Amino acid sequence: MGTKILWVKNISLESAYNTALQFAKSHYENFPVVSLFLPQQLRKHIAVVYQFARQADDIADEGEKKSEIRIQNLELYQSIFSKTMEGEYENDFWNALHNTITEFNLTTKYFYDLLSAFKQDISKTRYNSFDEIINYCERSANPVGRIVLELFNIREEGALKYSDAICTALQLTNFYQDVSIDIKKDRIYIPIDEMEKFDVKLNQFELKQNNTKFEQLLKYQVDRTKDYFSLGRNLFPRLPGKLEKQIKATVLGGEKILEKIEKINYDILNHRPKLSKIDYFNILLKALIK
Repeated sequence: MGTKILWVKNISLESAYNTALQFAKSHYENFPVVSLFLPQQLRKHIAVVYQFARQADDIADEGEKKSEIRIQNLELYQSIFSKTMEGEYENDFWNALHNTITEFNLTTKYFYDLLSAFKQDISKTRYNSFDEIINYCERSANPVGRIVLELFNIREEGALKYSDAICTALQLTNFYQDVSIDIKKDRIYIPIDEMEKFDVKLNQFELKQNNTKFEQLLKYQVDRTKDYFSLGRNLFPRLPGKLEKQIKATVLGGEKILEKIEKINYDILNHRPKLSKIDYFNILLKALIK
């Protein structure tokens, strides 16, 4: 009887992982989540972590619902996660997530950090300084990189620092890429004190007024983000072959978006740069080259 129960449990667990893989593949991302560069045995674990984060992000972005309702839904999601870590599963997805966290001894704080960032997206729409932006990145992006490293049993402090630099750069890149989308949600992820420094007014975002001052502001943001990518490249030699190629491709993708922003003279108010199939092909080739 015990063997039969175990067999049924394993079947439901693998089914949940397969669903997570399909979930990840069905969502468009500039930076591939489940790549052929990743070892076959780890893809399902990365996919289930991605599903956890994406589902929470979707709750935060349910724009038709009042902010109070979305925060309540995220708190419920967090409560379900907490119960999951105590061995109580809402469904097979949470069972699979718990299995991944325990099998690889993942740091649960990173998952709570992600949830706190999603909650912040609902309640905070302006950032006074770059330090506030960095604080957000430390919870919205950096935990993802650290979780991936832990899945590969990489926990050395230097590797974590360079991973944080890459993830922060990716988050910043996404901010600039999505300015035209975020403003519709009344969100601006460019520091107010730096806007004042370049004499850029808040209403320029809503009016989509691109001018020399706005270009200078965005050039400042892009150049700083390039420095984060440059620092993060020190992570490459610390990674095993396949993961190195995956992270290299991710960095190249982010840097390509920044290049596209430069080519449109930083007019991200009226244009949303994204990667083409040719871009993906070129990134793949570059990632394969040592």
